[in-house]
Amino acid sequence: MNSEITTAVFVGALVGLGLYALIRALLPTRRGPVSTVARIDALRARGGAGVSITHQPGDRPGEGQRRRGALEPLRERAGERLAELYVQRGWEMRSLRADLALLDRGWEAFLATKVVLAAAGLFFGPFVVTLAWMLGFGAGPVIPVWLALAFAAGFFFLPDLEVRRDARAKRRDFRRVVAAYLDLVAMSLAGGRGLPEALKAAAEVSDGWALRRIQTALADARITGLTQWQALGRLGDEVGVDELKDLSTSLALVADDGAKVRASLSARAETMRHRELAQIEGSAGEKSQSMLIAQLLLCMGFLIFLIFPAGMRVFQA
Repeated sequence: MNSEITTAVFVGALVGLGLYALIRALLPTRRGPVSTVARIDALRARGGAGVSITHQPGDRPGEGQRRRGALEPLRERAGERLAELYVQRGWEMRSLRADLALLDRGWEAFLATKVVLAAAGLFFGPFVVTLAWMLGFGAGPVIPVWLALAFAAGFFFLPDLEVRRDARAKRRDFRRVVAAYLDLVAMSLAGGRGLPEALKAAAEVSDGWALRRIQTALADARITGLTQWQALGRLGDEVGVDELKDLSTSLALVADDGAKVRASLSARAETMRHRELAQIEGSAGEKSQSMLIAQLLLCMGFLIFLIFPAGMRVFQA
């Protein structure tokens, strides 16, 4: 009896603590300066995008926004609300945003997907338990609340795992393109071009997605008044590629000396290739070990299959 009371008190305390943490997370609190500036930037970007998309010739002021609000789907609204909550709480999620920027996905659409999957998980757990009870595998139709919440939490974080996996593979491809890009820039410099012309010409060699991102960054640099290496550093910060940020720093130091720039780019490209080769060899070694373990398990199973009949005869004799 005492153990049951202790368990009930402990479970009640955990539930109360969870509800308190949830309420504290959802209720607006006093914002810090970082979250306030981030919220202003987000509202400004959202307002600019809304005006450019919804405004049509002949519309009265504010009519496009009202039409957009009337036709806006529930999924998009949920994403915007959750994005605003992240801004209010100061949750920047820089690495996740960098992965989404690399995959060219929207932040609010991603959050809306998380909400939809969490709602699906909230009903998936009770559905599985009810189905098992109807088939005769369960003790009763009572659905524990914690099971539904566990499925909702698991489904909520499923998009994060998918984005991390896809971004890891795409970032690896981006690094390979950057290594080749540095070689092209070094060759253009050796041909007598200046650094800005060499950076631009090397980016226009191919129409691949990685070089298109570099072309866009260099084109934006001419509009915003930044140097091209600063634009490359900003792109590296946006998509989470440290090699571009390091390249921006090194080019800023030796931009006026063509010989040093060529030597720096060639050495950096060679370093990136050696690092990529080491990663490929390490991955191949891990796969070889996995295959060796699989072969050993297969041999062990075959030996058991051969020895089992003889062993059964010995024990039966």
